Amino acid sequence: MDRRESMKSMLLGSLAGGLVINGCAPDKTPEAPVAPAEAGVYGRTDEEKARDQKLMEGEFFTEPEIGTIATLCDLILPATQDFGSATEAGVPEFIAFIVKDITAYQTPLRGGLMWLNHRANKKFAKGFNDCSETQQKELLDEIAYPEKASPEVAQGVDFFSRMRDLTLTGYYTSKMGIEELGYVGNRPNVWDGVPDDVLQQYGMEYEEEWLAKCVDQSKRDVLAEWDDDGNLIT
Repeated sequence: MDRRESMKSMLLGSLAGGLVINGCAPDKTPEAPVAPAEAGVYGRTDEEKARDQKLMEGEFFTEPEIGTIATLCDLILPATQDFGSATEAGVPEFIAFIVKDITAYQTPLRGGLMWLNHRANKKFAKGFNDCSETQQKELLDEIAYPEKASPEVAQGVDFFSRMRDLTLTGYYTSKMGIEELGYVGNRPNVWDGVPDDVLQQYGMEYEEEWLAKCVDQSKRDVLAEWDDDGNLIT
């Protein structure tokens, strides 16, 4: 399993118990956030609509900060042969919205960006975005693996972990990310039983009588009937 597949698995594991970002509303997509009042979303109070509009109009990050965030996002999830990068999926815009919606993210992220630039200046005498990609990756290698990181970079470790979570959440809840996951949602289908290779793997097999009664798709609209002893009739 390659690095990107591993990160997808990490995200899917977290999705099983809820999104990494609990405050992210499903109608606010990373590519183009739209105020609910404009999007035709009903059932919100005037106060909620006013707050939404304020969030959409305001800005927290400066342009240089957004530039650094975009660089980080694409280092975490670069483009592949089949899918675009995190920035192409609108992840920086997603993060910019999240810090306005969940203000508890503001200080850790701005402080983390300051730390990253300070670290880059200390090692390479220039800001993070002015470093070469090789130098940027060298800096991130110091903070990307918490179990290996030195106490000296503890703040950077916390910052990068937060950025990685936000990047994965933003990307894999975008249209592009959902397409990469192959998620199709709930769709009607025809079930023809557990595949033979899976049955063989566990040393199991279907009884022919049950196959005829339960996995015959020509009878899919026929209601099951049971006798008094609990045996399936049809």
